[in-house]
Order: sequence, then C-alpha cells, then structure tokens
Amino acid sequence: MCGISAVLSLGVNPAQSNGEHLPSLNEQLSKSLDLVQHRGPDARGEWASDDGNVYLGHVRLSIVDLSPQANQPFHDSENDVHAIVNGELYNDEYYRKLLGSEYEFHSLSDCEIVLALYKHYGLSFLSHLRGEFALILWDSRRKVFIGARDRYGVKSLYYTIVNNRLLVATEMKCFLPFGWKPKWDVQSLRECGWIFGAGTMFKGVQSVWCISLLLLDVSNKNQVAPGHYIISRNFKPIQEAAYWDVEYPDKRTPELRSEVEMIQGVRTRLMEAIKVRLRADVPLGIYLSGGIDSSAVAGMVAHLVKEEGARLGNDESHLLSRIKCFTVQFDKDSGADESDIAQRTAEWLGIDFHPVPVNENIIVSKFEDTVWHSEMPMPDTNGMGRLAMAEVAKSHGIKVILTGEGSDEHFGGYRELLGDFLLESDPSWPPSPSEKDIAEVAKRLKDTYTTLSIPIDDKGVPKSTHRMLNSTSILNLLAMAGHMPFAKWTDIYAVTTPQTAQAESLDGRVRDAIANRWHPLHTAEYLFTKGFFCNLLLRYLGDNIDMVHHVETRPPFLDHYLTEYVNGLPPSLKIKFSSPDGPLTEKFILREAVHPFVTEEIYTRQKKPYLGPTKFQENGPLHQLVLRLTSRENVDALGFVDWEETQEHVRMAFQEKVPWSLRVAFSVCQFVVLSQRFGVARATA
Repeated sequence: MCGISAVLSLGVNPAQSNGEHLPSLNEQLSKSLDLVQHRGPDARGEWASDDGNVYLGHVRLSIVDLSPQANQPFHDSENDVHAIVNGELYNDEYYRKLLGSEYEFHSLSDCEIVLALYKHYGLSFLSHLRGEFALILWDSRRKVFIGARDRYGVKSLYYTIVNNRLLVATEMKCFLPFGWKPKWDVQSLRECGWIFGAGTMFKGVQSVWCISLLLLDVSNKNQVAPGHYIISRNFKPIQEAAYWDVEYPDKRTPELRSEVEMIQGVRTRLMEAIKVRLRADVPLGIYLSGGIDSSAVAGMVAHLVKEEGARLGNDESHLLSRIKCFTVQFDKDSGADESDIAQRTAEWLGIDFHPVPVNENIIVSKFEDTVWHSEMPMPDTNGMGRLAMAEVAKSHGIKVILTGEGSDEHFGGYRELLGDFLLESDPSWPPSPSEKDIAEVAKRLKDTYTTLSIPIDDKGVPKSTHRMLNSTSILNLLAMAGHMPFAKWTDIYAVTTPQTAQAESLDGRVRDAIANRWHPLHTAEYLFTKGFFCNLLLRYLGDNIDMVHHVETRPPFLDHYLTEYVNGLPPSLKIKFSSPDGPLTEKFILREAVHPFVTEEIYTRQKKPYLGPTKFQENGPLHQLVLRLTSRENVDALGFVDWEETQEHVRMAFQEKVPWSLRVAFSVCQFVVLSQRFGVARATA
C-alpha cells in the first residue's frame, strides 16, 4: 500500500544535535521517496530525529482509513516510538479492543497497531502481525531501530550501508539519491545467490536471510528476507534474525485426521483468509486466470458477497455483477492465453469480466519499465502482462486486488515437484503409493521437467550436496533459471555450484530436517518458497509491478494461518496417486476443498503455469528490441556476459523459435536495462 525509506547513522560517535547533516539528508530522503512516489500517491510524510541520526520517509496509498490521521510516520503519545509501515494487517480490530486501554490510537489505520503491539509485547510484536507488510520502527528512548518483513516476502525491504549510514527502503532504487554506487556481484550471479537467498545481483544488497542471529560487518550491505528482522541498538552494527520460518511435520508420524476433516480444514481457513482481505475503504477486484487458484478466490468471494453478505471493499451492494475481475489475454495462437477459460468462470459466477489484451507491441512497450520496477530479471513476458492488468484495474478505479499466488508452493502445484514427491513413500498416510508403485510412476514421468522449456542439468553437483538436500532436484531447475552466457573470466566465481551454495546457506537445523524429518516434497516446497518464489515471482509478478499503477494486491493463499495448516498435511493428499499407470493429481486436497466454488472445467483441469508467449517472428517488434538491447556495446558494458554466445541465443530464439534461447536472450536484455537505469559499473575480473 505504500513506499518507505529510512536512514540510521551507525558508529561509536553518531551525529549530535548540531543539525550539520539535516539539509542534505532531508533532500536525499525526499528524492528517495520521489523514486517510489507511484507506490503512494495519496500522501507523503517525512520525519527526522532532533539529533539528525534517524530519518523516516513514507508515501501512502490510502486503503483503510482515508483520513489524514492515518498518514505516516506514526508516533506514540509520548513521542518515543515512531514507525513507517507498508502493507495491510488483518487483525487490527482485535488488537484495538485488546490494547485500547493502554495505547491511545490516533487513527483507524490497520497499520497503527504496530506501535501498540511493540509497546505491549516488545520485540515479540512481530509474531502478532497477520498480513503482508514491511516496516521500520525507531524507539528513540531505547535507541533501538528495527526493520522487518512479512513471513513470505509479499512486500520487499532492502538495506545497504553508505557513508556509515544504514539505508532501508522498499526498493533498491531508493538508495541512489544517498550516493549508492551499484556494482555487479558476479559471485552471486554465478552461484544464483540472487535467486536462492538474501542476495541480489548487486554487491552487498540482500534480504535479511539468516535463521540464526549473527553480527554483520558494517561494510556489508543486505536485503530483509521473509520472516526476518534487522535490529540496531545504540547505533551499533545491525544484527539479523528470523522471527518465523516454514515448518513441516515428521514424515514418519502417522496422520490421524480423516481426509474429510482435512478438506474442511483447508476450506474453512481459505475462506477466512479471503474474507479478512475484503476489508478496504476503496474499490476491490480480482485477478483471474484459467487456473484453480484465482478461480477459487473468485468463487469464494462471490459466495461471501452473495451468501454471507460480506462487503467487497467499499461496495455494500452485495451484487455479484459489481465484482470486477481482470484477465491477461495473450494472442490466441500464442499457446499462453487462458482468457476464454477465465471468461467461462466469470460468467458461471456472474461477475464482471475484463480481458486485458497483451500483444507483442504491448510486451515491447512495457518491457523495460517492468524490469526497472521489479528490479529482478526473470526471463518471461508474463511480467508485462501483469503490468498491463494493473493499468487496466486502475482505469476502472480499483485500488485493491485479490490474487492466487502461493497456492502451488504449498499444495504441490508445480509439475516440477512431482519428481521430488516420488523420491519416497509417504508413511504418514497409509493409502500412499508403495516403493514399487513409486518406481514405476517415476520412470513413466521422468520427462516432466519440461514446463519452462529449460534443459535441466545437474552435472558437477557434488554428491555431498545431493545428500544435504536428500536427493531433491528442484534446485537443478531453479539454477537453470539463472543461467546466462557468462564471460569466461567469471569461471573464477563458479567453483561452488548454485545447488551447493543454496544448501550451505540454510540453517543447520533446516538441513537436519531435510535429511531426517521432512518428506522430499516438503523439502522441495521449502527450497522453492524461500528462494525463487519470494525473490523472483513475488517481485516480477507481484507488489513491485502492481504498485506502478497504485494497485495493492493481496494473496489469501499466503495467509500464515492457512499455510501453517497446509504445511502439516500429508504429501499424498497434496499430490494424489491413483494407480501406477494413472495420472498424479496435483493440489488434490485444494481441488476438493474448493470444488463447490469452481466450475467442473476448473476442478478437473491440469495445472498450467502463468507463462507468457515464447515464440515471436524474426524482425518483429520484440526481435528489434532484443537486438537493440543486446548490441555489442550494451553487452560489453555489463562485463560478465559473452556477446558472441548471446547473439547465438538471439538467432536461435527468433530464427529457430527455441524457447530456452529466448529466455537466455531476455535475461541478458533485462540485465542491460538494469545496468543502464541503475548506472551500474562494468564488472571486471
């Protein structure tokens, strides 16, 4: 719902109250907020401590409580505790009643409960937050600075250190006005650290991504990871830690609940997660695809509005025809269009359907802006479709959208998870397949890794890494997503494989759980969720893109009340085995839970990922864009990419229509855009 930017002086002798740094830092903070003004067009707030050691900046998209009293930063009555928050918190009414006698609320904003919770629970306040958020809190009396991010990373939060000052912001571009000079982190690029962990493609800009508490050197620069926080006391170097992590049951523990009970458990929790996300003082809509996830959201919203009288944002009409849904409509012959299926779902529900045409010219026109705003290269055209949808939603006056992200990661929805599901039997659920059945099915389905048209290769991955990951293979796919035509000199940074780097970045307790307690399907879900999902998918197809057009998206499937329940379900109820020669049904228990709210077509349809078109004509608009971006001058300016190999991929992409080569060419193009817009120095050995 907003954009945030903050500054904290670090060191033994921080600035005193002589005001020496105030003018320049005030100006830098303002320019920092200018770069994310699209995230908060409704109000702006800037605050500085009297001694000039702390600066908080906020741009607001008004969603709940549209009054000026809800503008940020927030300050408590004693003027001791100050906070800026980006996001939505869904349990504020409960805590207003609980803490109203001890904290004086100044607004009806959901985000103001951050101050009340901190004053009541101390640092444990983070565990009481329910929703999608990134926040910064300053306790001036105790000299405590806290930055934190929601459990799944729906909202982004980065930090870096420039001139002995800690900078924390919603987007990396916010650091530029403070003098940050981005440099490529070639080791992170070669090891895919920017995909798997807290790192980015820039040196020192990461998420807070450690499970255990550790002290960071002030020369490091980092990003706040999902379920983590950073903290500085008395202007000393920051510490980082997790306040929450994903957990799964012991795979050997028998499940005592019935299948019917668990189906109802999913249905009840998903319905409630959707219901709380309907609250807004502005219009609300839905992103609808041809898949079961967004269709289930739409179906349950229609049920809540029609049968339970729920309010849809600020609309109290209870008319299904007032529910607006938006669907990307790629060219019909592209093989990527699902708009016909989505339209049938909308008509079945009786809701208002709005297709958003996205042809090659639109992809080209939005390509560079998608990269700039997402700050994350992802080799697909679907990000441009997401940007187009947000633009159309805004034109209809919609400020809040419900989406379907997060279902595949928890219910075993990706085809790429099938191989890991078949690594072991599931002793927690007796009807699961035997070892013999698993072997037969695995042999039959060994070619399932074709969804992204990516050649999977784990050559060079040490056996010790396979043992650390209990032979799960999801990282082989994800590592290929970060493949680039690297220049030969970068091989000095390729001693460690991406799979090994990811395995070694995990907390020892997580590695122990992978080796001894978790089923391989749950291991694969964990690795996907903690890396590729939060670092790429939620940036390129989420908040960063939606907010370009002042649209806040809310993913009910990432409600932790729901996910903690789903994580405890037997793997064999997520992916259903029928017989050795029959199909595997992904997201089985979700299908059963939402069956009453979706069409039979959706209920029986096999999962298809949201991917953009991969075949384009030679010398067409996209080919011309790629040729321009991958000129020798542009590629040489990167320093870490081989131009000749890049040109071969461009040729194969448009002459031979090879999807994998198109993705490689896209990756190079996206890095070129980042290089130019961020002003990144050329990488050298």
